[in-house]
Amino acid sequence: MSLNRTEAATTTQVISRALPYIQRFAGKTVVVKYGGNAMVDEHLKASFARDIVLMKAVGINPVVVHGGGPQIGELLERLSIKTKFIDGMRVTDTKTMDVVEMVLGATINKEIVNLISNAGGKAFGVTGKDGQLIKAKQLIVSHQTPEMSVPEIIDIGHVGEVESINKSVIDMLVNSGFIPVIAPIGVGADGSSFNINADLVAGKVAEVLQAEKLMLLTNVNGLQDKQGQVLTGLDVDKVDDLIADGTIYGGMLPKIHCALEAVKAGVGCAHIVDGRVDHAVMLEIFTDEGVGTLITNQLSEGIL
Repeated sequence: MSLNRTEAATTTQVISRALPYIQRFAGKTVVVKYGGNAMVDEHLKASFARDIVLMKAVGINPVVVHGGGPQIGELLERLSIKTKFIDGMRVTDTKTMDVVEMVLGATINKEIVNLISNAGGKAFGVTGKDGQLIKAKQLIVSHQTPEMSVPEIIDIGHVGEVESINKSVIDMLVNSGFIPVIAPIGVGADGSSFNINADLVAGKVAEVLQAEKLMLLTNVNGLQDKQGQVLTGLDVDKVDDLIADGTIYGGMLPKIHCALEAVKAGVGCAHIVDGRVDHAVMLEIFTDEGVGTLITNQLSEGIL
């Protein structure tokens, strides 16, 4: 179907505005943590896949790290396996870990690969166990009350933290023209599996790759001030101030810490992105406005 003049002019204008960003990011790496509403809404899933394929088509190298907490919870419930959380982390015994590997490594990972393929891209799905991509160790959780003389160490099972990322595995996929899709399952020194927070994995992957951008898709508009206004264009010092005065708290803290660690380690910038917005990834990459909060190590002039 042909465009009328108005539609053609609008299309030309959009492409023209995107050109500086395409030139700016060509050949650069962008790590995207995929989760939240964008992962369960059918329209948003297709929108996300098209954005990732477009990035690859214009010379940007996207790397996708995905979560899957709600899907894991649903299957555990169907299997009558009880779930317990400590400090927001799922206690993961052997049975639960089997479900985590099934959901993350098989169901969700393959679905994302298929979505990208259907949008015309080439994706390759891996878990952190493939090629020892993510070496991990058990996460130690401690708890202390005023009555305790020493902290209590709590065993939360197969919940891990990243020890190292095998960059060569990702480089091999990218250099072969593939879009890596990574499930956040790590492997221990003895071959055991660990469930790792997807935001943390995305941050560590971005650090190792020295990515231009780290994008964390979430279910909120972005980081908000105490009046509910979205904050953006923040540097590290400003974010530290917002944590200190209590503006940043609760569930947003882990994402912010992840973003801070990444930019302090050399990642160009980090974005907390509203994944409920259609084409959120494209808007964040190719427009000035974006749809979330931008955090950099040092604010600079020009395109971020």
